[in-house]
Amino acid sequence: MQHLKHLPSGVKWTLIKHRMGSTVMNTFTSACRTTSGGFQHGPVPNLKQIVIAIARNINLSNSGRPGSVQHRQCVLHQCKALSTSSARDPIEEHRKRLKAWFGYMPSEEKQFGLFSVENWHVEPVIAESSPEENRELTARFGIYSHIDPKESKIIKFNKVFTTGSVASPVKNVVLFGIVGMGKETVVKRLVLDWCDGQFNQFDLILPFSCEDLSSQNQSISLNKLISQKYTQLKSIVPQIGSGKLGNILFIFNGLEQLKLDFRLLKNRLCNDPNEPLPPNNLLVNLLRKYMLPEASILVTMRPSALHSIPTKYVDKYTRSCGFSDVEQQYLYFRNRLEVSEDNKTNEDLMRMLYRNLQRQSQLTAGCFLPSYCWLICAMLHFLHFATADMPVQTLTGLYTNFLRLNFGGEILDSSNQQSISIVRYIAKTVGKLAYEGIEKKKVLFSEEDLQRSFGLDAMTEEELNQVTAFQIDMLGFFMSPIAQHSCEPLLRFTIPAMQEYLAALYVVLGEKKTILEQVGGTVSETIGKASEDVTAVLSIVSKLLPFRILTFVRLINIFPRIFRKISWKSKKAIANTMIFEMFREEDEFNNDVLEQINASILGEREGGGERMDAQCFELFPVFMAGLLAQENRCLLNQLGCTIKNVTVREIANSLKKHLSSTVNKQLAPSELMDLLLFLHELQNDAFAGEISGTLNSLDLSQVKMTLLKCIVIASVMNTSNHPIEMMNFSLCNLMGDHIKILHPVLQRCKNLNLQFNNLGLGAWREISNLLQDPNCAIENLRLCGNTLSEAAINCIGPSIIQNSSVSHLSLLHTSLGDDGLRILTPYIRDNTNLKEINLANNLITDDGVMALVEMVKEHPTLEKVHLYLNEISNSGKQKLQALKQDPEGVNVLVSITEGSNDSVHWTLILKNIVRNAVNQDKQNAEDYLQLLQNDLKFSWQQTRNPWKKMKLLQVQNQFEYLQKQIQQQKK
Repeated sequence: MQHLKHLPSGVKWTLIKHRMGSTVMNTFTSACRTTSGGFQHGPVPNLKQIVIAIARNINLSNSGRPGSVQHRQCVLHQCKALSTSSARDPIEEHRKRLKAWFGYMPSEEKQFGLFSVENWHVEPVIAESSPEENRELTARFGIYSHIDPKESKIIKFNKVFTTGSVASPVKNVVLFGIVGMGKETVVKRLVLDWCDGQFNQFDLILPFSCEDLSSQNQSISLNKLISQKYTQLKSIVPQIGSGKLGNILFIFNGLEQLKLDFRLLKNRLCNDPNEPLPPNNLLVNLLRKYMLPEASILVTMRPSALHSIPTKYVDKYTRSCGFSDVEQQYLYFRNRLEVSEDNKTNEDLMRMLYRNLQRQSQLTAGCFLPSYCWLICAMLHFLHFATADMPVQTLTGLYTNFLRLNFGGEILDSSNQQSISIVRYIAKTVGKLAYEGIEKKKVLFSEEDLQRSFGLDAMTEEELNQVTAFQIDMLGFFMSPIAQHSCEPLLRFTIPAMQEYLAALYVVLGEKKTILEQVGGTVSETIGKASEDVTAVLSIVSKLLPFRILTFVRLINIFPRIFRKISWKSKKAIANTMIFEMFREEDEFNNDVLEQINASILGEREGGGERMDAQCFELFPVFMAGLLAQENRCLLNQLGCTIKNVTVREIANSLKKHLSSTVNKQLAPSELMDLLLFLHELQNDAFAGEISGTLNSLDLSQVKMTLLKCIVIASVMNTSNHPIEMMNFSLCNLMGDHIKILHPVLQRCKNLNLQFNNLGLGAWREISNLLQDPNCAIENLRLCGNTLSEAAINCIGPSIIQNSSVSHLSLLHTSLGDDGLRILTPYIRDNTNLKEINLANNLITDDGVMALVEMVKEHPTLEKVHLYLNEISNSGKQKLQALKQDPEGVNVLVSITEGSNDSVHWTLILKNIVRNAVNQDKQNAEDYLQLLQNDLKFSWQQTRNPWKKMKLLQVQNQFEYLQKQIQQQKK
């Protein structure tokens, strides 16, 4: 009965009467009079009231009469049927199915953050517009330029059919905008609000895809089209033309897919919704208001199709302006990434993002497109919200999914069977422009560059029309004009990384061809096909042919084989391009590419971080590797871009040869991180295993670690189980979660450096778990510069006892103090494998060191203890140095000098200082050197022996040289 409220009272009465029959009708009428004071005059009662009243009337009228029970059962059966009918109300069922359809989120949307439309939706701005304004927006380069709408022109999406004049109602509305501007989002919001009862201007909404209609080859009537599309409405479709269903809204999405012709010679007039017509003819008659004149129509289209509907058939033009306001962009990011105020890390992230948006940076200019906001959110989630238990994601996969969301399998010209997919065309043209920019290290492009990449000089009229439509509708999605003082305007890629992705797509798809390859490919294909036919014919009459002709046939067959060799060389060239771009000398000291992406999104890092260099193209080879991954190739195949397995194998073989020789060289930490990301993007475990198996050491010092980078390192290094000689993670901001992910890799390492990471208690727990692992192979563990609190000591202490692999442990500058040393000493005493321990620079005094001295005397394996740079008196130092007088005693390094002599271990002490000075605060390093120089001065004053003074002077010179180096690094 719910659907009755949408109908006029006369229609309601007719439907009820038809459904219940004459037997029950008298009782039903009596019940209605009882419940509402008369059906004609009072309000229509609801179903529950009617059923109760009917039952009451049956009991009164049939009391004492024969067959009253059967009569009552019959009426109740009719009421049950009426209830079932109301539950299957066509319009309510239509609302339910539309909500399921438009509320469905594709898998790409569910990869990160919230994916509920109600939770994350932010409405794009809609403004009243006109064809004249559209022409102004595409005046420069023929590319759509974003212009913020006037405040007076902005309207709400649910007010597009509202007008202040009754005399001129709004029936036909056009909503236009380029790809990614949010047209479909507006339609989705409008339909979902209608399904939820929040948009009551229309009694029925019927959305259609023009792409689906364009594939309809046969004529079809409007009613049949609706019945086929929405089977739940079959029972009321005949009433659509009668006007009994109230206000109806037709939505036609993507009008550029249909070719409309409003000339009467091409489209005859028809007002019968039951008469079959071609789909474009149906739409023309609806827009002319010749068919269903009372119906409202919303048409969405790209700007190039705006002229396809004469202005006299459009009551209102509206333009989707995207997110023209920074606050809108910021709200989208917060809602999409589900940032709560309780999470300080996420709040800091959003604060940096908001500051960058407020700077009116290139990010702000790009985020007026809602689609790019999606991409930025995906990137932020990829960089900052990745976890070890999430499905494997790659950077290239995000960009490929981004293209799939916006272009799908769209064809450049659906009427032409030879036409290629939009994405392939983008790779051939925009990708070519992007690649030429990378070759020439340029990010700004002129109109001449544009014409050359599209090959406009050699095009026919039809091809030029296609290119013009592409530039208007889609090129503005990738590129945007920028104003230049006193010179012509230039173009740049809206999102810098998109230039590198499209350039990579251009290369990997084989669109970068030499003239020989272009000509050879065509000739080879032609000759190859012809030679098959010729060979088949000649094989029949081969006995009658002269030898020369047979030789000619063999030569024909040779050419395709020659071309295959040329083609193989092109695959080798792709591999060479990857290696060359990855290991450019000028990029050696840049941040790793993940950090560059992060900086480009969040702007300048707090604390003096760097911005991403606009002319640094280190993502380019990473994207090329990612496009060769199986999952991305499957996605590209759906987009009409096929990369064959043979091509991938040839490129991989060439890559393997180059990388095997390159990785043996000492790579800078950021370059090594880029190499690991390159192998991760490739998603080829066998290939990654061969390359990572040659990595005997990993120096990633000063690479700011994130969960994502740790996942990348672990995924690549776990493809091989070879032992690792050295891993350096100093100054990497390691946390507990990072060490947990890296655990399988770290346990295979012989020399592990984790110094200066400001480790928290969670990290110490993971180090403890690492040391207690029976497979732990660590021999030399450096934990310098990490504060060892009492809780941290008690956390790592038991693992020191249980571990049987670590022989050298460095705890230099860990703020132990006397109390910490007192807690640590029993754990060292019970270890039976340690040979050397460094406790230098830990504020240890004479009182704290005494218990350690007694333990050291009894320790079975300890050979050397570092205690210099502590607050130990001269008498205390003498007692400690006396320990080594016993031939089997322990060497205790407490100073650079021993009385008036230099220490025999001064070079070892200095080496430790130098090694730590590279990674720690330079001012602290200078302070350490000054303390040791004070010892030198004291020893110099204590002796008059010129030989001893000469040796002390040699040590002094070494210190001065080191001080100069540190001061230069500070500058």
